[in-house]
Amino acid sequence: MQKGTSYSLGLETHPVPMAMFRENRERLIARFEKSAEGTPEGSVVLLRGGKAKMRHETDHEHLFRQESFFHWTFGVADPDCFGAIDLKRRRAILFIPRLPAEYAVWMGKIASCEDYTARYEVEETYYVDEIDAVLSKLNTKIIYTLHGLNSDSGNYAKPATFPGIEKYRVDNGRLWPEMVECRVIKTPMELDVLRYVCRVSSEAHVAVMKQCKPGMMEYQLEALFQHEVYSRGGCRHVAYTCICGSGHHGSILHYGHAGAPNDKQLADGDLMLLDMGGEYQCYGADITCSYPANGRFTEKQKVVYNTVLAAQQAVFAAMKPGVAWMDMHALAYRTTLQELARHGLVKGDVDAMMDADLGAVFMPHGLGHFLGIDTHDVGGYSTGAERSTRPGFRSLRANRSLEAGMVLTVEPGVYFIDPLLDKAIADDKQKQFINVDKVNEFRGIGGVRLEDDVIVTADGIENMTKCPRTVEEIEAIMAEGRKSH
Repeated sequence: MQKGTSYSLGLETHPVPMAMFRENRERLIARFEKSAEGTPEGSVVLLRGGKAKMRHETDHEHLFRQESFFHWTFGVADPDCFGAIDLKRRRAILFIPRLPAEYAVWMGKIASCEDYTARYEVEETYYVDEIDAVLSKLNTKIIYTLHGLNSDSGNYAKPATFPGIEKYRVDNGRLWPEMVECRVIKTPMELDVLRYVCRVSSEAHVAVMKQCKPGMMEYQLEALFQHEVYSRGGCRHVAYTCICGSGHHGSILHYGHAGAPNDKQLADGDLMLLDMGGEYQCYGADITCSYPANGRFTEKQKVVYNTVLAAQQAVFAAMKPGVAWMDMHALAYRTTLQELARHGLVKGDVDAMMDADLGAVFMPHGLGHFLGIDTHDVGGYSTGAERSTRPGFRSLRANRSLEAGMVLTVEPGVYFIDPLLDKAIADDKQKQFINVDKVNEFRGIGGVRLEDDVIVTADGIENMTKCPRTVEEIEAIMAEGRKSH
């Protein structure tokens, strides 16, 4: 429900102030002003919000979720809107769809332009069909629209357009890098929202952990998580499709999709990997927990789990401003290989293993990514930066030096993936390091990933994830859960 100048869902859900979005607009204006080009007379930023979409050819309307750049700028929940920022006058203008009268019968009261102006703390609101007239009245000379490549999806942002835009000078190159860099560094108000959704998601993970037991279905754990983040935290959406892998499913990195829909029954002795995060006011959490379905780690499971925990702790200790994220990925590999060697799964010189890219056999994905309005938030690669071609390193979603205010996931893992193991054992460069008999004992165990969401601070990190992480803590929590259920 809407309360004054903040948005929340009542009860104890976090109030998100509209001032947060006003501050975002001010930051964007400041970046324009400080750049060499400055803000020319008559310059306006124009963004298009997300469109309401139907399911395929039917009249089934998907639950709308706002386009991320538009949300960052205006915080508007409704579809089919536009928004403008008059850079010189420092004024924000919304453009809303002109709805037919029958909308009120089926969808509820039609909000007026004045309602939108007050609700979202902008200076003016008009209808979408008035964009040209309003911009003409402002003596607009140049329109900055959003067009740029998302380095994760490979998709381009679609610039705003409207009938009559051809009469203006349109620049679709300058806005993207400026907005991306604004989104990379979170404001204190944004961090408060992220802390909230991470806390709610952490508590939901713990609730699932307490109720997990052999005989359940993977999708029941997903349902429990979704219930917890929505009923207790107001997260109507989850940040991404939940991954609830048991046993060998834990080695399928993006398990849980429509073709593999969390549909296995948990067996006694299964190792679980649950990657789930809530989303609140479009800001998401991304947390992974791994633990045994029956609440007690086997010795093999402890080896894998503690190896991953050691890698995560090593990265945490090294993270601070100025550190290269690629170096943190390498540190995770080095720590993992050292631990696997200590337990006899690999052998030989660790430097030589690193040169042979052996770490990618056990962790083929990147160490982590930016987090914010998108689960894989923008800005991981600066303009012109290229991805590494090395196995594992090429999967990094970020390749930058850390700065205070960045928010990243730290998610090392160890998996026993048959195709990767078979390929490595057949490879002359890698097989010399693998204790094949020992590794084969771990096939079918699945995998372990530990994923926490952290803020880079002036001298280190703040970990927003509040889940039990040691073997002892997890076993104690699960034992407590069995007593109460």
